[in-house]
Amino acid sequence: MKKFKVFDYTFQNLSQKNMSFEQVFQNILQFMKKDPKGNYRLMFGTDSQVHPQYTKFITGIVIQQPTKGAWACIRKVVVPRKMTNLHERISYETTLTEEVVAMFTEERKDQLINIILPNIYKGAGFIVEGHIDIGSGSRNKTKVFVNEMVARMESLGLQPKIKPDSFVASCYANRYTK
Repeated sequence: MKKFKVFDYTFQNLSQKNMSFEQVFQNILQFMKKDPKGNYRLMFGTDSQVHPQYTKFITGIVIQQPTKGAWACIRKVVVPRKMTNLHERISYETTLTEEVVAMFTEERKDQLINIILPNIYKGAGFIVEGHIDIGSGSRNKTKVFVNEMVARMESLGLQPKIKPDSFVASCYANRYTK
């Protein structure tokens, strides 16, 4: 009988290794509880890098309070082959982002929203974004996938962001794919 490898749902950042999703969620809650009147952006994005024997995918989760800081972590997935088909790779990046977003159940999202809800009329805010490492520029090879991947992010209730605004995928996650 063939054994299936269970996906590794551990996360890390510069100060914490092997975090469970529950630990990630608690870090996000604590970050938001520091300032319930804040404006928050919860952002997700995945980037990949093809290496000679494998393809490395990094999914970033970032909670940001613009001008006041952020907390972030990554999840790493390695596919043991070179994924040279661009559509397959972009689609898998989007799938990995969708997997992490799905961990934020309605109940968990409600917990986050309830932190700022009493202050909504005092300027508090909360938006959720899906950052996709693609661009619509005429010279960008990924432009043909923009509508498909944007629709996938929208179907999850996320505000889709593409280059140059998709910094969680194109900058933060990208840094760890090398």
